[in-house]
Amino acid sequence: MSSAIRPATSEDAELLTAIEAQADALLIDSLGAPVWPPAANGAERLAEPGFVLVLEESEGSSPVGFVHVLDSDGHAHLEQLSVLPTVGRQGFGRRLVSAALDEARDRGYTRMTLRTYAEIPWNAPFYASCGFLESIPETPFQRGLVETEAALGLDRYGRRVQMTAEL
Repeated sequence: MSSAIRPATSEDAELLTAIEAQADALLIDSLGAPVWPPAANGAERLAEPGFVLVLEESEGSSPVGFVHVLDSDGHAHLEQLSVLPTVGRQGFGRRLVSAALDEARDRGYTRMTLRTYAEIPWNAPFYASCGFLESIPETPFQRGLVETEAALGLDRYGRRVQMTAEL
């Protein structure tokens, strides 16, 4: 059996929240973060402009990962990539990023941004291996993300960076 990637549906909403919470637990442990924002509500994620893709280990099975790309003022922004830790290190995250880049290109975007931790191996180094380069926040949305991250205290756990992939 081979894995499958498809657009998320409303039936996936609760699973999106659960997948993110489990994936976040791995990051929280790695950072030693005693305080962390809760996983986003899957239904709210699905209602935002942009798209969410899910990955199933085999076609028709429950999703084990997802990627959420926001459309903000005509720009594609990879908001969240989460894969269940129990199926990690099998290339699912890379497949989701690749599918997100393809979908964004098909939708007419010319680049995709994201924000992440610079020194966590499965964050900035991983995204760099997918074609993302460190960049400067240019749009009001991107600068707002920096402010939001600071307000949430995410920068106390390590250097945060913006990265961009040209499509």
